[in-house]
Amino acid sequence: MTERGFFDVIVIGGGLAGLTAALHLSRSDVSVLVIEKHTYPNHKVCGEYVSNEVLPYLKQLGIDPMAHGARDIRRFEITQTNGERLTSKLPMGGFGISRYKLDNLFYEHARDRVTFQFDTVTRVAFHEGEFHIYTKKKAHFVSRFVVGAHGKRSGIDISLDREFIREKSPWLGVKAHYEADFPDDMVALHNFEGGYCGLSKTETGSVNACFLVAYDSFKRHGDLDAFQKSVLSSNPYLRRFFEQGRPVFDKPLTISQISFAKKAPVEQHILMAGDSAGLIHPLCGNGMAMAVHSAKLLSELLLEAFSAGNINRKGLEEKYTKAWKSHFSKRLYAGRIIQNLLLKPRTSTLGFKVAKTFPGVIPFIIKQTHGEVLA
Repeated sequence: MTERGFFDVIVIGGGLAGLTAALHLSRSDVSVLVIEKHTYPNHKVCGEYVSNEVLPYLKQLGIDPMAHGARDIRRFEITQTNGERLTSKLPMGGFGISRYKLDNLFYEHARDRVTFQFDTVTRVAFHEGEFHIYTKKKAHFVSRFVVGAHGKRSGIDISLDREFIREKSPWLGVKAHYEADFPDDMVALHNFEGGYCGLSKTETGSVNACFLVAYDSFKRHGDLDAFQKSVLSSNPYLRRFFEQGRPVFDKPLTISQISFAKKAPVEQHILMAGDSAGLIHPLCGNGMAMAVHSAKLLSELLLEAFSAGNINRKGLEEKYTKAWKSHFSKRLYAGRIIQNLLLKPRTSTLGFKVAKTFPGVIPFIIKQTHGEVLA
C-alpha cells in the first residue's frame, strides 16, 4: 500500500457537485484531492438543462457556460402520449450545455489548484478524527473531511450500507445526442407509457435526448430500438424527432437502478453533495443546479469551520444537514408528487385540463422545483 499524502478535503467523485466543491474550496487555499473514475472529458446520462439560479455563482467561480456556446433556454413544452401539448415561459430560464463540456470546463479551471486521482475508491475508514481512503490502484490517502459526490449509485453506498441501496429501483435512464431540427431556446418534456423524455439543445448544436423509463416497461421490448419504435414513438412529437434526427453517438448511454428514495446528507461523517445526497426527478429539470447549489452550501460551511480553527465536526454536520433540508427537501417532495401525477394517465389528463384553463399553473409548478438565484 502506497501512502500518497494528507489533504484537508478529499472529494469522492468528479461530477458537477464534486468539481464545484473542489474549485470553491481550493480558491481559499484548502488542499483538495478529487478521486474520479474517468478522465475528462466524458459523457454522462443527464438531462443537460441547467437552471439560471446557479449562473451568477458559476461566473463567480470563473466558469461562464454562455461564453462556451451554452444555449439560452427560455421556453418550456410538455406533451402527453396522445400529442396534447402545453407551452410556457420558464420563470427563471436556464441554459443547455453537455456534461462533456461543462465538467471539462470545471476540470480545466481547477486542475492547477486541485489534485486529481483517476481511480476508484474501494474503502473509506474514519479513525480518530481522520479519514483513510483506499483505492483500486492501491493508493492510500488521508484527510480531515470527505465529500461524497459519487453520484446516483455507487459501490461507496454499498460499503456504507446506506438505507436506499438495499432496495432495488425500477428506473432506467437512457441518453443520446442527435442532429435534429429543434428550437435553441426550448426544453421539452414528452410523456410516453411508463416514462418521459426530455429534449434540449447543447453547445454543439446537437439535441440531447434523455429519457427515464420503468425497467419492467422497457424489458418487454427487448432492446432500445424496439422500445423506441413501439413505445416512445406512440407520442407523435417523439416519433417525429426520432424519425428525423440523426444519432451522434455510436450507441446511447444507459444507467440502471436510479433511485429517488430519501438519502441522508451526512453518512458516517461523510458530507454528501449532489445526487449522493438526494436525487430530484429528471422531469423537474433541476438536478444539475441542485448539485452545484449543494456543493456551494457544503463548501461555505467547511470554510467557516476551517476559519474557526477548533473544528466542531458534530456541529458542522448538523448545520449542513439543516441547510440541505431547508434548501432541497421541498423540491424533492414536489418532484415526487409531479412525477406520480404525470405518469398516471387519468391525473395527467386532469392536470392538462387545469393548466389549459389556468396557464399560470405551469410556472407556479416549475417554481416549486427551483430555488432563488445564488449570489
